[in-house]
Amino acid sequence: MNELLITELVLRNVFTDLQPAEVAALLSALVYQVKSKQDDNELNENLTKPLVEGKRIIKEVHKEIQDLEMKFEIDKVSEPSRDLNFELVEVVYEWANGHPFATLMNLTEVQEGIIVRCIQQLNETICDVRDVARLTGDPKLYTKMEEASASIKRDIVFAASLYTQNEHVQ
Repeated sequence: MNELLITELVLRNVFTDLQPAEVAALLSALVYQVKSKQDDNELNENLTKPLVEGKRIIKEVHKEIQDLEMKFEIDKVSEPSRDLNFELVEVVYEWANGHPFATLMNLTEVQEGIIVRCIQQLNETICDVRDVARLTGDPKLYTKMEEASASIKRDIVFAASLYTQNEHVQ
């Protein structure tokens, strides 16, 4: 997770005008770290205008952070900011809006298990942002993060498994 990027996005109120499903979808770009096989423009085809704009802003803030890290040689002292991958934005958006898992598989070539793991990790990130909202006294963002978490915590993705631990499920 890129804590610095998330902090900047929260402090710049990037999530203020977005719906919970849109916030969850955009945050997936920070969680999903597999190299994308798709062209970035292909990934915009089915996105809503708020998602396209949110994606643009996140990329812009991420670039600012990377430029500062390079300028001050921060990557030599600590972990450099990680790359973004927007490949699962549409998948997470549809999942958060209540679509069945089976329909998500028509949207991507990413394997089912990877999607499940990404959404589980995404919930951890959403809960971290929720905690930041509580600490900064932002009840609207707190509520939005609660709603975003609730929207992705369902069905097969959060079903008990013999293979995964439930300690990440809140």
